Amino acid sequence: MARGQMKIAVAIATTGRPDVVQGALADLAHQGRPADRIILSATGPEDTGPVPPGVEVLTGPRGLTRQRNAVLAALDDADVVLFLDDDFVMAPDYLARLDALLGAHSAVGIVTGNVLADGIGTAGLNMGQAHQILERAMTTPRDASLVEVNNAYGCNMAFRCAPIRAHGLRFDERLPLYGWLEDVDFSRRAARYGRCVQARDLLGVHLGTKGGRTSGRRLGYSQVANPVYLAAARTMRRGHALRMIARNLAANIARSPWPEPWVDRRGRLGGNLAAFGDLLRGRLHPERVLTLESGSHGQP
Repeated sequence: MARGQMKIAVAIATTGRPDVVQGALADLAHQGRPADRIILSATGPEDTGPVPPGVEVLTGPRGLTRQRNAVLAALDDADVVLFLDDDFVMAPDYLARLDALLGAHSAVGIVTGNVLADGIGTAGLNMGQAHQILERAMTTPRDASLVEVNNAYGCNMAFRCAPIRAHGLRFDERLPLYGWLEDVDFSRRAARYGRCVQARDLLGVHLGTKGGRTSGRRLGYSQVANPVYLAAARTMRRGHALRMIARNLAANIARSPWPEPWVDRRGRLGGNLAAFGDLLRGRLHPERVLTLESGSHGQP
């Protein structure tokens, strides 16, 4: 299929998961409408493994927001940047439909797709399962509606580049490491310059691959610190922030005695409590997670 009217850059920020990156690159090769640029943002070649010709690799400090900002700084000629998690699998017509959508709807500035299955809350999905889910969905009539949403989902979110360049938009690097809720913050700031929508016919599956993520204790700290920070910055409503904190805290308390094998509930709860302690001391901030001991558990 010929390239479309938009110049689309597909960007993947990754750390410590070269096998997952290799799967993502192989899957990208099946897009009917190819990406105009494929950019990997990593800390070094050990994060990506060998890459085919034409794939760009940016290297720099670790941290999701920093790595995505490195991509934004390199987008001198793209019309659209599509940020993908390294474990997000797109339907083969995803890029073609994204191109057509943005060409037809000039007021839309942010697009997130229809995640048919999300392994982030389970033990995870594999590539074979993702392809089966997508193949079944593509044999049924497609819903082409656009739904207004508060923010794009970080595993697949596309932004027009013109407002990013014009207003110097960047991800907030004070949200370190895994960047918990960085998608909400950036979406709300970018939404000043264009509608934020979910496109129901942009189909994908988020594998939710475990490994290479922030430790449970650090993620638990971010579950409290980041919503408080974003509420103060007014990129998240206070009520939403409070509900999110309460929901995560309740889940970590309830499931700590019998945690899921793929979730470090006790680590997350410990991180929640450390954050509340810092809140009482007046020193709660997302960046304090960098000095927090990660604990012994490897699951997120």
